[in-house]
Amino acid sequence: MTDITIYHNPACGTSRNTLALIRNSGVEPVVIHYLETPPQREELKELIHAMGISVRALLRKNVEPYQQLGLADEHFSDDQLLDAMLSYPILINRPIVVTPLGTRLCRPSEVVLEILPDPQQGEFSKEDGEKVIDKDGNRLL
Repeated sequence: MTDITIYHNPACGTSRNTLALIRNSGVEPVVIHYLETPPQREELKELIHAMGISVRALLRKNVEPYQQLGLADEHFSDDQLLDAMLSYPILINRPIVVTPLGTRLCRPSEVVLEILPDPQQGEFSKEDGEKVIDKDGNRLL
C-alpha cells in the first residue's frame, strides 16, 4: 500500500503533470478524484492545516461558482468558504498531495518534488514539453 495520496482532477494539466512526477519516482499513489469524491469537512480542514495555508488560499478563483457566489468578498468566514468548497468541489484548488514528508498544493507541479520520499527515476517533461528532470533523475532549473 502506498503512503502517497493525490487529490486529482484528470482534466487539469497541472494535476496530470504532478501525478506523472509521483509515478516517475516509482510510486503508484492513491488517486482521489476529488470532484467525484470530495473530502469531508474535517478532512478538508486537516489538509488546509497540514499545508499551512488559509482556507481562502485553497479557493480556485477562475471558475464560475467563485464569481457567481461573490466569494471575492472578504466578509466570508472560513466556515462559509468551506461550505462553498464542499458544495462546489470545483472551487478546491488542486492538486493536493499528501506524503510522509508533508502536504502541499502542487502548483506548479514541481512543488511535489519537495515532498516525494523517493528520487525521480528518469527523465521527465511536462505535457507542454518543458523539461523538469534529466535522464539521471536530477531536477533541472
